[in-house]
Amino acid sequence: MKKEDITFWSQYGSLIITVVVIGAIFAFMWQKGYLIKIRDYINETQEELKKCSWPSVDELKGSTVVVMLTIFMLGLFTVSMDWILSMVIRLIT
Repeated sequence: MKKEDITFWSQYGSLIITVVVIGAIFAFMWQKGYLIKIRDYINETQEELKKCSWPSVDELKGSTVVVMLTIFMLGLFTVSMDWILSMVIRLIT
């Protein structure tokens, strides 16, 4: 083998193999009709999303505040229950 051949394959060998593998996967999906199913799925999803009503900025801010308060209260409850139960277990043992 020539020195040029070794450097060519060491530089581009993995790229060529990757392109061949992706091409084989694409050909398989094309033959089985999976690409058409994926295209139809994406088109149907876009149509359904057009029917959705999206919240305004003010509604989104209000919902964010509600979620943050709920997470804070749940965290406070978890910490307090953990502290109470650890105190009870320390008294027992």
